[in-house]
Amino acid sequence: MAYGFNPENVWSPGERAFSQGVVAGEGVTLYITGQVAWDADGKVVGAGDITAQTHQTFRNIQTIVEAAGGTLEDLVALTIYFLDRDHLPAIQKVRSHHIKTPGAPASTAIQVAGLVIPELLVEITPVALIPHKRFRRPAE
Repeated sequence: MAYGFNPENVWSPGERAFSQGVVAGEGVTLYITGQVAWDADGKVVGAGDITAQTHQTFRNIQTIVEAAGGTLEDLVALTIYFLDRDHLPAIQKVRSHHIKTPGAPASTAIQVAGLVIPELLVEITPVALIPHKRFRRPAE
């Protein structure tokens, strides 16, 4: 099981649902392709709406993690790519809705010039550590 921590002598993440460090214990590491706001048919959910897109992105992440026997609590790292700095508070609010503290994953947010198609506003690349007792090999 992994656990997040925030040393007292480093700036606090506050309520932003991430940890300064994460110690990974026993388990199976799941590397997940960067997820965006596509539904199961490959259509953009929430065009122009950062909140809707971020929720859909986390739903996609949850579906993938659950397919391997995990939960969002098993996330140990997130890399978040976003287009507009003004969207960061909304992204953080949605992340806090889906990920509980303490024990939130380490997180990096990077502003980029564009994503794979112009309608997409955010992409999240997660890493999860699923305990052996819950891990199940997903269907290919």
